[in-house]
Amino acid sequence: MAAAPSMAAALAASLPAPQAAPAPAAPTYEAIPASMAKVIDIEAEIPVTTVQLDGIVITKIIKHSREAPSATAHGLLLGLDLDGTLEVSNSFPLPLHGGGDDDDKSTKSVARYQAQMLRSLKEVQSDDSVVGFYQASTMGAFFSQALIDTQAIHQDKLRHGGIVVVHDITQTARGNAAFRAFRLTKSFLDAFKKSNFSTPSLIDHQLTFSTILEEIPVEIRTNALLSSFLNTLTTPTPSPLPDASPAEASTSSLPPSFSNLNLGAIGVVRNLEQVNDALDSYRTEEGNLAYLQRQIAREKSRADAYVAKRKEENASRVAQGLAPLPEEDVSRLFKIPPEPSRLESMLLLGQVDAYGKSLAGITSAGLVKMYAAKANSDI
Repeated sequence: MAAAPSMAAALAASLPAPQAAPAPAAPTYEAIPASMAKVIDIEAEIPVTTVQLDGIVITKIIKHSREAPSATAHGLLLGLDLDGTLEVSNSFPLPLHGGGDDDDKSTKSVARYQAQMLRSLKEVQSDDSVVGFYQASTMGAFFSQALIDTQAIHQDKLRHGGIVVVHDITQTARGNAAFRAFRLTKSFLDAFKKSNFSTPSLIDHQLTFSTILEEIPVEIRTNALLSSFLNTLTTPTPSPLPDASPAEASTSSLPPSFSNLNLGAIGVVRNLEQVNDALDSYRTEEGNLAYLQRQIAREKSRADAYVAKRKEENASRVAQGLAPLPEEDVSRLFKIPPEPSRLESMLLLGQVDAYGKSLAGITSAGLVKMYAAKANSDI
């Protein structure tokens, strides 16, 4: 019986000794190069200083604004922020938001459409990161409660706060594609989160209609193929005819446009109507605020008179050796309304200012044209 263990021991000794498993090498991490440290902005510490719009985005926004039934065209902007530049590479329109009894149903429908579009873009390996939204406007007047509310939500939810790109349809109709990018200021956001736009709050935050939004520079980016195509359209080519007139010696794919020489007051009447409507709305809002202020002052005077009368009665009772009457809560006896919000009046002032600047631009250009025509006609 003792031979079995010895044989097992001899067999085990004849086998090669098992090799120890090599210890796993410690992982090494390469430091992020200095050139990429700003690009890989994980914590969103680099503020956005420039908005870069692709040519396809410009085309989509102009097409949507032109085909929209009214100046309410809006949609989402998609892209990525790199080294302080918000690169907008794609966009898609959103359906019009209905009102009335179907307001909640319309909101859910728009949310479903937005989620479906983002999901479809992700499936085709396209940019699906929302970086803001765009809004069409007429004559530069884009101040509205809806724009402020939407931008406030974006700045609270999105990575870098998001931006709103405003497209002026009126300027585009005159041949000038006007695109401006904005975001809400920190002082306005502070007052907005507190829902306090009373007079003391506006003074503390130094808020006016010009400090609601801050503008960000906009750049337009086109690829090399599109730039080459535009150059071929604008570069004149010599005429193949040997006896061509000087006017036809060189031609281009784009015919000359003389719309800038039109002396007609294009848009002046409509602009004046918009100014008058905005001023009427502002006057109505100021009248409502004045009525509420008088109502608040009336209730405060009644409360102060009640407190003064109660103090006189208590002083008289103490002089007679009687116990003073208990002091009652004035806020329960008198319903003093809170001070009204002045946000709507600020937005209306912003619209009046925008219409005024647009009117000044139209009239100044028309005045220069008339002086030029007068000089050429020797009148």
